[in-house]
Amino acid sequence: MRTLSTVIVAGTFALFIGTQAWASDAGHTSDAMEHAGESKAHGEMGHAKEALSHAKESLAHAKEARDDHAASHKHMDEAIKHLDEAIKHAEMGHGQESAKHTQEAIKHMRESGH
Repeated sequence: MRTLSTVIVAGTFALFIGTQAWASDAGHTSDAMEHAGESKAHGEMGHAKEALSHAKESLAHAKEARDDHAASHKHMDEAIKHLDEAIKHAEMGHGQESAKHTQEAIKHMRESGH
């Protein structure tokens, strides 16, 4: 039951992030945040494989966002560093540590302003 609740919360979070992105036309940043949120949720549940998949998707979109928005490079570079760490930890099966790095990546994506 707890897993189902967590999945519902993660899905709602992803929907909220996606809805906000459409409203602000954020493009790759919103996709990066959506996948980062999914990665974090899976990491917290101990699903390293799923956390890894979403972290990799988030990383790809974060790199695209960085390239699209030169002024936000600093924050997107930091987000990319944390997503790289999230991927490393997820590959080692460390879901909780992966989730911590993903949370930091989300923070920097938000601060990028895009």
